[in-house]
Amino acid sequence: MPPERRGWELAGVAAAFRDACRAELQALKPGNVHVFRDGHGMTVATFERAAEVAAVRLVSGATVGERIEGAIRASLAAVGCNANLGIMLLSAPLAHAALTGTPGRLGSDLKLTLERLTVADAEAAYRAIAAANPGGLGRTDEHDVAEVPKITLKQAMAAAADRDRIALQYVTGFEDVLAAAETYRAHGGGRQAVEDVYLGLLGLFPDSHVARKFGIETAETLRREAAAFSDGLDDRPDRERALDAFDLHLKARGLNPGTTADLTVAAVFAAKLAAGPESPLA
Repeated sequence: MPPERRGWELAGVAAAFRDACRAELQALKPGNVHVFRDGHGMTVATFERAAEVAAVRLVSGATVGERIEGAIRASLAAVGCNANLGIMLLSAPLAHAALTGTPGRLGSDLKLTLERLTVADAEAAYRAIAAANPGGLGRTDEHDVAEVPKITLKQAMAAAADRDRIALQYVTGFEDVLAAAETYRAHGGGRQAVEDVYLGLLGLFPDSHVARKFGIETAETLRREAAAFSDGLDDRPDRERALDAFDLHLKARGLNPGTTADLTVAAVFAAKLAAGPESPLA
């Protein structure tokens, strides 16, 4: 009979989250901030500091909403800007599922977590979103974050799912995140695996952050460019030079695929959580 898998503890989940954030920053992700090049007025140090303080509040909350709001308020106090709203909206349900569920059942525990979200979770998340004030958020006629919600957090995310890929994860059971986590694990972890996850996601769908700032046509053009760029990349002897050139190309146009970067962090985090606290997955 195989030995029983050990479950996650608070410190382990916090460490896995920090590691996921660090891994994403260490990868050369075209258009986004990374250790090889800053961009869009932001630096790696900002994201590193935000991740460090957010990790504590991510695991100390009792509910998904508390985890989101606590992490965002701690991040804002530490760095003075919105560095990780999308990351926390994705990471809080993952952390909650890992801490309250059964080892080896992250996917099913995550679906249960999403089904159990409450109006109080929505209230906390709305406060966090309003405090972070993400660029291009705008106003909506229904369930606007400036108003007190009367629906659960999953229902609120469902209302935004047609225009935001992060919100869509709450509807699909984190389908994109878990599929990307499988890619990360299949590629053995490490920097190139992170880059493959990021480029794979960027080539699959228009980035929501780019769409909010520049319009859906620009986001769709970027998606097509990323898909074409990724085709055959692993066979190129100048992989890093190609990534660097594509990075410069996107940053010169002011294009920051922030949603794709957030999903990448969540995918790496999910891969670590699914593998378990004793896994060496890097």
